[in-house]
Amino acid sequence: METIKQHQVHGGTLRYLTHDSATTGTPMTLSVFVPPGEGPFPVLIWLSGLTCTEDNFTTKAGAYRAAAEHGLIIVAPDTSPRGEGVADDPAYDLGQGAGFYVDATETPWAEHFRMESYVTGELVALVDAEFPTTKSRGISGHSMGGHGALTLALRHPHLFRSVSAFAPIASPTRCPWGEKAFTAYLGDDRAVWAEHDAARLIESGVGEGCFDDILIDQGDADPFLVEQLKPELLQAAADAVGQTLTLRMQPGYDHSYFFMASFIADHVAFHARRLGGSTSKQA
Repeated sequence: METIKQHQVHGGTLRYLTHDSATTGTPMTLSVFVPPGEGPFPVLIWLSGLTCTEDNFTTKAGAYRAAAEHGLIIVAPDTSPRGEGVADDPAYDLGQGAGFYVDATETPWAEHFRMESYVTGELVALVDAEFPTTKSRGISGHSMGGHGALTLALRHPHLFRSVSAFAPIASPTRCPWGEKAFTAYLGDDRAVWAEHDAARLIESGVGEGCFDDILIDQGDADPFLVEQLKPELLQAAADAVGQTLTLRMQPGYDHSYFFMASFIADHVAFHARRLGGSTSKQA
């Protein structure tokens, strides 16, 4: 991986990196924060939402003070492959910036849009090879990235010991964003869609016994809450199978990074406790 730029923050080091991905067939970009000290450190992978790049979380979430205190590496990849020759769509919710963390099977998306394999395979391996990790990792994300965090954790529990999300698309098979993206990327077979729907995965028993708790923060003033996000479907699925899920409805908060910045320290602590962070401040 090539370092594009580097900054010191809260005693640690933040690097923006690029590499040529064998999985997507494109250059991919990411940011990596390494806390102060020699390590090794556990890792939190952050997945961002629609229209975002690796930079949105990096510059807006304010996560690095807590990550430094808890001794946690944070990795934030881009949300999709990009570049000349990569399929795209004029709409904000499909194509570049909207990878939905699935491996597309349909033309023209299948050639490059392989974000599940990228995150769970190539990205994990690169981070472990390049940084002082304990190989203990959690995953979190926002909106489309919250969907990604939940589904990748449930589908790959051998890779992740903890999972949380902000305002996730809880059941993409039952909302306009998900129906549009899954039709384009995966085709018309709704049984295939269900394999990438967090609520349906939980209710079918996928990941059962792997996570002691799943932390969800959702603002009750989020304009997408009723039509697109539907966290009540996650809660119902968890209740049906006995999966502990902590759904915190936050009064007055919307869908923005102001919401995430308000509660990101709670999520960092949640993951650090489960991953073995380096300080006593875990909660």
